[in-house]
Amino acid sequence: MVEVKVFQAPAGERLDVAIALALQLSRTYAKNLVEEGFVQIDGRPAIKVSHKLSGLELISVVIPPPKPVTVEAEEIPLDIIYEDDDLAAINKPPGLAAHPTATLRSGTVVNALLGRMSLAKERHFEPEEEDYRPGIVHRLDKDTSGVMVVAKHDEAHRHLAASFKKRLTEKEYLAIAVGDIPDEVQVEAPIGRHPHNRQLMTVGGANPRSANTYLRVLMRIRRGEARYLFVKAKPHTGRTHQIRVHLAHLGAAILGDEAYGQRSSVITRQALHALRLTLPHPRDNQAITFMAQAPLDMIEAWLALGGSWPPGNDPTVG
Repeated sequence: MVEVKVFQAPAGERLDVAIALALQLSRTYAKNLVEEGFVQIDGRPAIKVSHKLSGLELISVVIPPPKPVTVEAEEIPLDIIYEDDDLAAINKPPGLAAHPTATLRSGTVVNALLGRMSLAKERHFEPEEEDYRPGIVHRLDKDTSGVMVVAKHDEAHRHLAASFKKRLTEKEYLAIAVGDIPDEVQVEAPIGRHPHNRQLMTVGGANPRSANTYLRVLMRIRRGEARYLFVKAKPHTGRTHQIRVHLAHLGAAILGDEAYGQRSSVITRQALHALRLTLPHPRDNQAITFMAQAPLDMIEAWLALGGSWPPGNDPTVG
């Protein structure tokens, strides 16, 4: 059962501290509640945990239902592209989150991998922790499909995490977009948290960080007044929702992306797929590439719109 707590703000206090004191919560939990969008100030979503209160505000906090105390291994079908002693690469299906959170404790990549293989840092995490993510070194959005790599031991985790941080990886995505953009475009537009909805990101926004995406149109089609694009995207940075935000910023939101565009009748999720990932292997530092070809729902969506397959006769897509 969801519980809502309301209290008058204390003057001069930080928001997270005020919540922790008023509701007798840990400061970490209070911070997570703000960051996950469970807190409002005078009816508006709170943006910063460090926000200084004047004492005139009314704070409302939604307390989510308690999570189960453990994270269990689950028999979730999983396409393992590659596996060795150091890492595994999977073709993540849409609808599968990367790892458990405070409000989601099942139906994730971690649940699917537990029991199948050892995972990095597994012994350093407790299943009761809100952010239980052994093996996870990078993430795909829940409704984005495609290549995702997990680390099987701690040394591999450190190596892979450093490779992503230092931008030694190469990522390539496929997307169907609604609208129009140039044949090729390099988008350099910083991305930050949306000022009114903390679940979303936007160009600019709160605490923006540099974001760089290369986009190439493989094929264009018209359907009535609407224009549709099949796009290859190469993000050179790894910001949350980066490709989705950059395409929407250009006026060509991803098909089926209800957060940044609108629902579609031809696909039930955002038409975004991680096609290829190249990274230095933690064993010998040699480049290794993993690929997951375009999924059936995106192929069927593109054909339903009147496109041909593979779009632009690109054999790497089909």
